[in-house]
Amino acid sequence: MGRYVLRRLVESVVTFVLVTVVVFLGIRALPGDPARTLAGEESDPATVDQIRRSYGLDQPLPVQYGRYVAKAVTGDLGRSTRTGLPVTQTIGHALPVTLQLATFAIAIAILIGIGTGVVAAVRRRSPSEWAANGVALLGLSVPNFWFGLIAVLLFAIAYPVLPASDFVSVFDNPPQSFRHLLLPALVLGTGLAAVIMRQTRSAMLDALSADYVRTARAKGLGGRQVVFGHALRNSLIVVTTIVGLQLGVLISGAVVTEQIFVLPGFGKLTIDAVFTRDYPMIQGVVLVTATAYIGLNLAVDLLYSVIDPRIRVGGAVL
Repeated sequence: MGRYVLRRLVESVVTFVLVTVVVFLGIRALPGDPARTLAGEESDPATVDQIRRSYGLDQPLPVQYGRYVAKAVTGDLGRSTRTGLPVTQTIGHALPVTLQLATFAIAIAILIGIGTGVVAAVRRRSPSEWAANGVALLGLSVPNFWFGLIAVLLFAIAYPVLPASDFVSVFDNPPQSFRHLLLPALVLGTGLAAVIMRQTRSAMLDALSADYVRTARAKGLGGRQVVFGHALRNSLIVVTTIVGLQLGVLISGAVVTEQIFVLPGFGKLTIDAVFTRDYPMIQGVVLVTATAYIGLNLAVDLLYSVIDPRIRVGGAVL
């Protein structure tokens, strides 16, 4: 186990280095002159040259990359060209909003997806399975932006039971945070719940037809113990993979939902940075997103051995 963890950590570090290279070169491959953008289109050449020197843009790319990595390791991602504030500080204010929203959405998706997936697998060819498949198909087919607009129209305007905008941290006021995040979390969680439901149903069908399940039933174990103690536990490998990857997607891709519900989160910050050509902010956002994906993939890999000890890790059975 120790060698496996060390190997995965080394792989993650190598991946992180490659990500920094791609982010650095990708930002500089964007059309336009960053110095001209910072100075303004009508600035004189002397001002543009001064800005280029102050930001180190006149240095060779390897030198610029070295300075970028050295600062990034210490947590210095530069300053926003739009607000003048440190990128790290701005991301630090926006990221907790998206993390709370993503966590809430994942919790809703897991509860709905695993529950309906188990029901659909256990009660095959019944109205319960047809209903679960219909709900999953609806969740996969309806776009988030349309669902979000309809949710605001119904539950915030026609029947004003939930707020349509604003954000309250769960650490400041949990009940109010729940009310403000319920609608956007449902919008984000429904599509993911449909994916989890389909994957859970497929994995459960395979598990219920396996030899160890037939043996458990032959020994006289109850249906609930067979389903939840044996079949579901061995089906969670697939679900864990989906949830781990989708959490990274939610962190980086909650753009539309945050725009609809006016949440000051990571997605809205990304859109604002792209529209204003805020290169340091774009660079910081992409780097943080990639780091989140790397960390989540590592956590998912380590969770496999906890869920199913039969999995071989580093050449030995745990």
